[in-house]
Amino acid sequence: MPRAARKKSEDAIYHVMARSISEVDLFKSEEDKNQYMKILKEYQIVYNFKVYAYCLMDNHVHLIIDSNGADISKIMHCINFKYANYFNNLHKRHGHLFQDRFKSKIVENNRYLISLSAYIHNNPLDIPGYKNNPEKYSYSSLYIYLGIKKDEFNVVDDRFILSLFNGNKKRLRKWYMELVKETRTMDIQHIIEEEIEFQDERTEYRSERKILVRNNNVEDVVRFIQDKLKLEKNLMHIKYRKDMIEAKALLIVLLRNLCGIGCKEICGVLGNITSSRVSKLCSVGVSLIKNNEAYRNIINDFIVCNY
Repeated sequence: MPRAARKKSEDAIYHVMARSISEVDLFKSEEDKNQYMKILKEYQIVYNFKVYAYCLMDNHVHLIIDSNGADISKIMHCINFKYANYFNNLHKRHGHLFQDRFKSKIVENNRYLISLSAYIHNNPLDIPGYKNNPEKYSYSSLYIYLGIKKDEFNVVDDRFILSLFNGNKKRLRKWYMELVKETRTMDIQHIIEEEIEFQDERTEYRSERKILVRNNNVEDVVRFIQDKLKLEKNLMHIKYRKDMIEAKALLIVLLRNLCGIGCKEICGVLGNITSSRVSKLCSVGVSLIKNNEAYRNIINDFIVCNY
């Protein structure tokens, strides 16, 4: 029987869940969880999506992802494929790690979004040692919402859900903790249906979001990189120029981020390059954007210049 088509929309927020096959834990150690979060951050840079909440359990992952104009299938395929390769190499195994394809459901409204975040943040209650204090679990975003410490992986936007209500940050965090406690024994549907007062709920959240357009012209992006790095025209098309590695790496990230094209199409843009090389250079570009102050805002710089 064919699988049902995944419901997708360019402006959607998704509840995403990925589970490992029954006989294998998705994470065998904290290092595995750290690696998954690093990969999540890597592709957040590549695809410019937002994460509103997450929780990593031993055999599954919950994420609330605002695709921000990107394709959720591409996002999750890249994350899960890279993590599965890491996991299999480290633990000396072969074959599938994830159980079928990831599940995703579009979040339709504010109540669902808020209820879902509370549900996800209560997942650690099933872990020994966290029954009464899920906020202390390091691989859930609850500690970020409560301001216990900063986001270690620099992945989560906690302001968006909290900004749906009026009040100062301290009051909102206290209210959010009360909501999580109040919904500890409920499943997601019960939270949605429960008459919980969500305080001064504002207008439909979609009106406050600006979705990134991904149909930018390839040549505009190429010219932007040439101008930014002060390069002569057509140098990036030369195969054996070591001094062009940085420029090509940044260009590849921006093409994937802003033009919505994949490795094969980028091969056609650059010429004389394989998909495997494009993928490796993309990782180099992500590292440059994360670690080099000169490139930290390069994607936003293009957006500001062209919108």
